[in-house]
Amino acid sequence: MIDSVTDISSESRPRRPLFRPSARAINWLLVIGFVSLGYGMYLRYMAIEHPSMGLACDGGLPTWLCATRKLVMVLFNNLVFGYFALAVALLNLVRPSLVLFALALAAAAFGLVMYNAGLSALAIAILALSFARPAPESA
Repeated sequence: MIDSVTDISSESRPRRPLFRPSARAINWLLVIGFVSLGYGMYLRYMAIEHPSMGLACDGGLPTWLCATRKLVMVLFNNLVFGYFALAVALLNLVRPSLVLFALALAAAAFGLVMYNAGLSALAIAILALSFARPAPESA
C-alpha cells in the first residue's frame, strides 16, 4: 500500500523538459563554434606559428595582430582558455542556459586550437552532459 502511494505522488509531479536548444539556436551555436574555431586557427597558424610574423612582432611591429598575438600567448601559456571554458561549462551544467552554453562552446573551441586541449575537451564533455539536465523553469 505504501508503494502505491509513492508511485502516485511521483507520477503527479509534472516532469520538466530537458535542456534542448531550438533549431534556430542550434544554427547560431554552430556559427559561434565555427567562428571561434576559425579565428583560433587563424591566430595560431598565421600569427603565432608563422616564422616571419613571429620575427616581425618580436622585433616591435606595432600592429593589432602583434598585440593580439602577445595577449593570446600570455593567456594560453597560463591555460586561461581551458579554465574559462571549464568554469562556464560547469555553470551551464548546474543551471543550463543558452548563453552559458554558447560562451563555453566558443571558449572551448578556441582553447582546443590554442594548446589548451585537455581542459577544453573536458569542458566539451561537460557541455554534452548538460543536455541531460532539466531546463530551467520559466518565470
